[in-house]
Amino acid sequence: MRIHVITTGGTIDVEYSLQGEMVTGPPMVGMLLGRARTGLDVTIDRICRKDSRDLDDTDRNLIRHRVETSDAERILITHGTDSMTTTAAHLNGITGKVIVLTGAMQPARMTDSDAAFNVGLAIGSLQTLPPGVYIAMSGRIFAAGTATKDRSLGLFIHNETASTSSTP
Repeated sequence: MRIHVITTGGTIDVEYSLQGEMVTGPPMVGMLLGRARTGLDVTIDRICRKDSRDLDDTDRNLIRHRVETSDAERILITHGTDSMTTTAAHLNGITGKVIVLTGAMQPARMTDSDAAFNVGLAIGSLQTLPPGVYIAMSGRIFAAGTATKDRSLGLFIHNETASTSSTP
C-alpha cells in the first residue's frame, strides 16, 4: 500500500525564524512518520507553504488536481486548520480514493503539539476507511462537511454541536 502525502503548510509546519517570527517551515510529516517507524511506502509532495487562511481556489484546484492524478488510492493532506473544512468540501466528488486531511493546533516542533497524534490517526484512517473525503482531528474522524473548528474549545466538533463561536 502506497500513501501519497500532499503538504500545504499550516500550523503543523510552523517554526520560529531567527528573527523570532512564526514562518511556515519545511513539511514535518516525514519526520513524524519516521519517528513512528511505520515502514509504510510514502511519497511526500509539497504543494505550497501557506497559512490556510491564505489558500484560495487556485490552490484548492491544484490540490484537487494532484489528488485526482495521483496513482495512489490513499491520500493524506496536511493542511492548516482554519480552512481545512473548505478544502475538504472542494475535494468532495473524487471517487475511488481515501482522502484524509489533518493538521495541528500547535506546531509539530512544539512539545505540546497534537501533530503526531493527528498524523497517526490519519494514517490509521487511510488504511481502514472506505473511499471518500475525511478530516482526522481532535481524536475523531469526520466525513467532509460534518466538522467545524471550534476556536473556543481548540478542537474540531461535529456541525450539529457547533457553538456560535465556531468557524470553519
